[in-house]
Amino acid sequence: MAVLFRVTTVPISLKNLIVGQLPYMKEHGFKPIMLSADGPEREVAMKEQDCPHIILGLTRKITPLQDLKALWHFYKLCRRYRPAIIHSHTPKAGIIAMLGGKLAGVPIRLHTVAGLYLLETSGLRRYILEMVEKLTYACATKVYPNSSNLAEIISDSLYHNPEKLKVIGNGSSNGINTAFFSRSTLSAEKQQQLKESLRVRENDFLFVFVGRIVKDKGIQELIAAFTKLNLQHPNCKLLLVGPLEQDLDPVPEETLEQIEKNPGIISVGYQSDVRPYLALSHALAFPSYREGFPNVPMQAGCFDLPCIVTDINGCNEIIEEGENGLIIPPKATDELYEAMEKLLVDQALYARLSGKARRMIVERYEQTHLWKLLLKEYQEHLKKYETVPTLHQTAPRF
Repeated sequence: MAVLFRVTTVPISLKNLIVGQLPYMKEHGFKPIMLSADGPEREVAMKEQDCPHIILGLTRKITPLQDLKALWHFYKLCRRYRPAIIHSHTPKAGIIAMLGGKLAGVPIRLHTVAGLYLLETSGLRRYILEMVEKLTYACATKVYPNSSNLAEIISDSLYHNPEKLKVIGNGSSNGINTAFFSRSTLSAEKQQQLKESLRVRENDFLFVFVGRIVKDKGIQELIAAFTKLNLQHPNCKLLLVGPLEQDLDPVPEETLEQIEKNPGIISVGYQSDVRPYLALSHALAFPSYREGFPNVPMQAGCFDLPCIVTDINGCNEIIEEGENGLIIPPKATDELYEAMEKLLVDQALYARLSGKARRMIVERYEQTHLWKLLLKEYQEHLKKYETVPTLHQTAPRF
């Protein structure tokens, strides 16, 4: 069995970004091992992915001393377990895994890029992040941007190597389980109970946002646009589904006050299952500044929701203007307001977009199709090597 290291910075990425992938790879002859920092999602990830997890001292911030310790630890793990393939996600995990794997002589080093935080930075910080990305790509044997637009950005401004860059399928890190994200999986009785508990009335039009409550998700613009819309159309409400994170990318206090004081805004925090909230809603408002290939518009589309997204990579591939949603510029409160009002008042437009939403997701992003393509990638890489390292006989059992 070929040992497969899947590496992310924090365990929630193992739980959310690649859910279901590792059992699939296990069924097809791999021995997957997850690696990330410790966190509350670690146990859940091990249970859901049905494979062991090793804790690495990774951080999401720039911490040179701790990063060197993590690199040394990862190098030793590679020498001990001798993985045939290392596949990393997220920036910090990428540099540690690709550099450590190269130093340890791991033959196949794959890195998925799901967005570039550096695009929202400047000065010395941007320079450092660019150097880290370039070194990550240089140490990888293959780099998988998870959208075509992201691949173009990387090739044009960071790392021009057409042979090394590849988008798998139509994009996305994991596709979407369209059978799971379906109205047929939910109880009508429980949906009615949820509707009543959130005080959503029959004639309310419910916009939903799913994601972290942080500045670069466009929360400031979303709250401003909705506040204006709500004054003109009291029957509209905004449902916020996601955790407030004020450490790295804080939302202004004024925006937080509006969320708390506006009775038309319903904030439910992090939810392990977002399906009931999507099924209750009428449209998605997702004005993010940057994404790789976001899951949220795909999930919303599966519930027939027209999506308002920004004209950024990933979002503008999942959503086609006037087909299954509306596309606006990032950081544009007025355009966001206008798009929200269109969906609210133009019933013909809403019906047309809603009618195409699910079909367009199923046809392009069904999860099992992407898994098959990823498995094919792994198998083709392995064929390039006559022999590949496997787990040492003396390696500990989990």
